[in-house]
Amino acid sequence: MASASSTAGSPDVAWLQAGVSNRAAYTDSVGRTVKTEAVVLRSFRFGEADRVLHVYTADHGRIGAIAKGVRKTKSRFGARLEPFSHVELMLHHGSGELHTVTGVSLVDAHRPAREDPYRLSVALVGAEAMLRLFVEEEQNDRAFEALTRFLQAVDALPAGRTGRAALDPLALAFQLKLLWLSGYVPHLESCVECGGVDGLVGYLARAGGAVCSPCAPDETVFLAPEGFRAMRALIWSPLSEAHGLDLGERALRDALAVVVASYEFHGGFRLRTLTA
Repeated sequence: MASASSTAGSPDVAWLQAGVSNRAAYTDSVGRTVKTEAVVLRSFRFGEADRVLHVYTADHGRIGAIAKGVRKTKSRFGARLEPFSHVELMLHHGSGELHTVTGVSLVDAHRPAREDPYRLSVALVGAEAMLRLFVEEEQNDRAFEALTRFLQAVDALPAGRTGRAALDPLALAFQLKLLWLSGYVPHLESCVECGGVDGLVGYLARAGGAVCSPCAPDETVFLAPEGFRAMRALIWSPLSEAHGLDLGERALRDALAVVVASYEFHGGFRLRTLTA
């Protein structure tokens, strides 16, 4: 088991297209100290009592931070900096690369995401995708909103599910939306080579979209018709509805193949959590 260390009124589509969330501004700069909402994506031990955190913040994008003394029994941070926790942080940035956590308050612990093996595996896929696709200290309201909605949807998954998290509809929907926000969403409506809308047979990563049979080179990721339908549904439906789309295994495998091909071509990486 892994461990934690085009529908115009669709809720998800609304914030993806708007580019501005209704979230209140939380940044309050005092010298080199900032206050911001954040989600803990990863943490690891450092020294005898500290932890280094990878967090995605509402106002500054991805940040590295150190929480000093967090592993001590009487730490003032308690368990509020566990992976997937949605928190409000006070961060001090001195001369080093890492920010220092000077204060934390809990917004949502997302305990259900950590306490069930299947939910945990799905959440880890999403966290790794965020870490690989969003690497800059650059504010992205839509990415932060997507992340918090994803974790809320993970919490709501029924306990005791089994299966491969890489084929989970919610995990795939989240990754396709992140590819959209990164500028790499697959073009699925027509052939990217000739513009034809009939006879689409696969996905060509270097062209960023679907191809028809006459235009399909050897490196094409061939897809079934249900694979195309599944990806459109996963992209345009709210994350909370991903599991209600009633997608078959072939459709989910096709969606996964497109996600993996997009990562490999555009980012040069693979997610370890997708091979678990």
